[in-house]
Amino acid sequence: MPIVDKNRPTPEWIEEIRRRYPCEKEIDRVLTRKMRRRAGPPYSPVSLETLVKGTDALIRSQLKDDFEISDAKWLSGGASKLQMAFKLNWNQPGVGHTTTPMVLRMEPSESITDTSRLREFQMMKALEGIIPVPATYWADGEGKFLPYPAIVYGFAAGVTKPTTSTSGVSGVGTQMPPSLRQTLGAQYVDHLARIHTFDWRSADLSAFDKPPPGLQAIEWKLNQWERIWEEDVNEDIPLMRLAISWLRKNMPPADKVSIVHGDYRVGNFLFTEHDTRISAWLDWELCYLGDRHEDLSWTTKEIFGHAAEDGKTFLVGGFMPKAEFFSAYEKASGLSVIPETLKYYDLFGSYKSVVITLATGCRVPRNGKSHQDIVVNWLAGISYLLLDQFRTQLEEVL
Repeated sequence: MPIVDKNRPTPEWIEEIRRRYPCEKEIDRVLTRKMRRRAGPPYSPVSLETLVKGTDALIRSQLKDDFEISDAKWLSGGASKLQMAFKLNWNQPGVGHTTTPMVLRMEPSESITDTSRLREFQMMKALEGIIPVPATYWADGEGKFLPYPAIVYGFAAGVTKPTTSTSGVSGVGTQMPPSLRQTLGAQYVDHLARIHTFDWRSADLSAFDKPPPGLQAIEWKLNQWERIWEEDVNEDIPLMRLAISWLRKNMPPADKVSIVHGDYRVGNFLFTEHDTRISAWLDWELCYLGDRHEDLSWTTKEIFGHAAEDGKTFLVGGFMPKAEFFSAYEKASGLSVIPETLKYYDLFGSYKSVVITLATGCRVPRNGKSHQDIVVNWLAGISYLLLDQFRTQLEEVL
């Protein structure tokens, strides 16, 4: 393809990228919107007043009864999205007049992961009653009422890490004390099994393309992430071209199409410390319908766990050794863990990590598109470390 200014992509270049990398319709819409708006102004701070007015307009479009938004405040957490906590005084259908704590989750102008709020909304709605997820209320999928696309869901009580524990950016490096491992670990496995065995065909997932068993799901994902790489990267990295070639040649067929969370790990769930119960699974923005092995490989990466007290045994999520984790998962789900497929998705996960940090993670803060420039820059700073680790992984299979 000809040299192009990726900060000001031409319509012709955008259409060529779409043609080269076909993916799910909603994913294509989100990525195309990103590119068409890229030459626009950088992110500018959004006031709470603006968010309250937009949220009011969104809710008013859905409710006939009067309501009142109160106690609006910024909510920390979420490295890629803006979040506002508030209370809604309303006449809730089936409940009556009540006050409900809620959260508005909205995109910035560009994110380190540009994703669909509608997909996130639909997936949480589908899994209500299956695993702990926040109650979902409304979605502004195209930013009609708010500055950018957003969803409104219920506020869930809990913490992402023990109050006595330390962690790094986005929950990485969380230390799980022995007193929590058995109880939280059992729920961690059980919830993943429930996600992967849920009959998604019974749910309203209109924002998702439905692949059959086989290669379609992974092919869409490879197209999606290679497209993001081409859209965002500043320099050609031959290793990444070698990697995507290997990934395309070795695609494993999915024996079952499951819901894939896409970022299933410590830091993305809340738990209540008084009873050690997982109260909500969060950050569904990367979810899709595909092969369960992506979640299994991602959650067992060393960056999302830590060593046991012997200093040698790696604990998945800080809970249990890998062999114990896989055994418990197979028992809970009735699904097998295929080592070759697991290895493939471990490599795929590493490829995505480099795309996110070295491509998008560099371009977004440089263009001033995010409210989280410090966090995004930190992620960009570890990109070459991840690339070197990825090189080592590739050497083992080539």
